[in-house]
Amino acid sequence: MNKIFPLVFLLFLTCQVVISQNNTSSPYSFYGIGSLDFKGTSENRAMGGLTVYNDSIHMNFRNPASYTGKNMFSFNKEGRLVKFTVGLGHSETNLKTTTDNSETTNSSFEYLGLNIPMGKFGLGFGLIPYSSVGYKLQSSNQENMLQYKYSGNGGLNKTFLGIAYQLTNNMSVGLDARYNFGNIQNSALEYLYDDESLPLDYHAREQNRSDLSGVNFNFGLIYKGKLNENLVLHASLAHSPDYNLSSRNSRTFASVVINPNTLLEFPVNEINIDLQSIGLDKTDLSMPSRTSFGLGISKEKKWFVGAEYTSIGSSVFSNDLISIDNSEFEDSSKISFGGFYIPDYASFSKFWNRVVYRAGFYSEKTGLVINDESIDEFGISFGLGIPAGGLFSNVNTTFEFGKRGTTNENLVEENFVNIQLSLSLNDRWFIKRKYN
Repeated sequence: MNKIFPLVFLLFLTCQVVISQNNTSSPYSFYGIGSLDFKGTSENRAMGGLTVYNDSIHMNFRNPASYTGKNMFSFNKEGRLVKFTVGLGHSETNLKTTTDNSETTNSSFEYLGLNIPMGKFGLGFGLIPYSSVGYKLQSSNQENMLQYKYSGNGGLNKTFLGIAYQLTNNMSVGLDARYNFGNIQNSALEYLYDDESLPLDYHAREQNRSDLSGVNFNFGLIYKGKLNENLVLHASLAHSPDYNLSSRNSRTFASVVINPNTLLEFPVNEINIDLQSIGLDKTDLSMPSRTSFGLGISKEKKWFVGAEYTSIGSSVFSNDLISIDNSEFEDSSKISFGGFYIPDYASFSKFWNRVVYRAGFYSEKTGLVINDESIDEFGISFGLGIPAGGLFSNVNTTFEFGKRGTTNENLVEENFVNIQLSLSLNDRWFIKRKYN
């Protein structure tokens, strides 16, 4: 039990880091609750986002049925391992329009989780930064005079607690509850000019803030059974019903003076708007359901190949506080293909023979529609699972290359490189004493 308390402390400490970090610079984070951060663990993303494969040394945040699994009796009948994982990420993005381009860089905390075996049961909990808002946009009029500046920051985080049960040697089920929390802040600055097109001393600014909270649930089912002496079939199903987030909102208007050298904004005559009188101080955000189904085939401790389809009912999303005329949401979907290969897991003379080599690709319809253009995303990925430290611990790396969006209809195309690094630490906490 002494090992639990440092991890719990680390979890709460990480909460503070997550709340304050900004994980994205995407202009598409202007819409909805921002750009989705969490797309699986490093091991998942290295295989194109596949989550159908489950083993005894890696956590799977997408499917709570993975918190349990057939006991490992290879080592003194001591049962399954306690799994702890933490992930970090870094991204380099080129933003391109028909007339210009720019570069952005972001580094972020990705996830933190702990999985504890309890006989046929398994307990999992952790923290996921789910979405991020981080953008700076501006628009000009026909005379190429700066007219509006938009900026935003914040995001949504999820902390979860789940339990799973081993129904049979081949099948397990699970459920987790996820508490959502965070805030989104948006600012719109309008530049004002006189009759001679000279900037005025004061400009107009509107600021909105939404503090979000709510609970949702995630159900999972995993099957793993032998097809013959050499091949194993893997199947997984996960479903999260639609839900509502409670949003406490505030809005301010102000006249601002802008320092021409630093571009800092100094508010004058700031006014807090009475949103209660118009029924917008407390609103609900409709959040979509999510369903994923995956199939795969493997040869134990040698190779795996699989595919997964995910459907998200994004069209239900709504936000009464902020409506944007040129955008809407449609149902989204994602299809992933990938797998891994291990040259020789038992090799002690050649280190690289024990490394797990992963690769995959995915194609995704994000659900966001702007100027009647669907925003799609495509990516390819590969990564390594490198043995490290203890008996089953490893370091996982992922390199992901992809494209999001389009330059059509005056939109932005994002070409990105994402790098993830994670630690999967495994240990035996509950070992029966052989000697007193």
